[in-house]
Amino acid sequence: MTQELVLDPADQDPADPEIGPAGHPAAHPSLRVVADPVLSDPAGVDLEAAERAAAEFLAAFGIDLSREELRETPGRMARAYAELFDRQPFRLTTFPNDEGYDELVLGRAIPFRTICEHHLLPFAGTAHVGYLPGDRILGLSKLARVVGHFAARPQTQERLTRQVADCLEENLSPRGVGVVLEAEHTCMTLRGARALGSTTVTSALTGTLRSDARSRAEFLALAGVVPR
Repeated sequence: MTQELVLDPADQDPADPEIGPAGHPAAHPSLRVVADPVLSDPAGVDLEAAERAAAEFLAAFGIDLSREELRETPGRMARAYAELFDRQPFRLTTFPNDEGYDELVLGRAIPFRTICEHHLLPFAGTAHVGYLPGDRILGLSKLARVVGHFAARPQTQERLTRQVADCLEENLSPRGVGVVLEAEHTCMTLRGARALGSTTVTSALTGTLRSDARSRAEFLALAGVVPR
């Protein structure tokens, strides 16, 4: 069975081995595929403005930037945050589910790091992302890329969990999606309550993984949230 090609050749990603010349799959020139969405971020970065702001921020706390060791710190801060907030575009590659696979697909212990939008301090942990396939299946590396895409902006853990689930639900049309995030927040461990070693767990479930108790229990058990 062939699928109609709706991929614009101008929208090719030369670095993606799944897409070859003229938008055809590299290893299967006779196969025609549907277009997959490209997730990207059009926002620009003004490093010079960020460096000036970093210098003013440090000076406001009485930090002497004339010292040789600190002279380049505002620039380093600007470049560090530019790296933390960088969203690399990627293609959310899907394939026909020709074999009719209908069991859970789970990416477990996907590492992520992001910045708490309330204090601009890091929080980091692991994501467990799974889905019950419908007509299409997702390239496995894209589970990690979706998490990284939404983690590349100041976040709350609750929103990040929901955004990953909604993205897969919208673009994959699966029978169900499950996302569990476990993270340590430095805004809670290094300041405030200073609850060292504490973690926060959030979840988002859709479709069968939300409505069917056995499917939900299987996902949570495989994700390691509850004992099997």
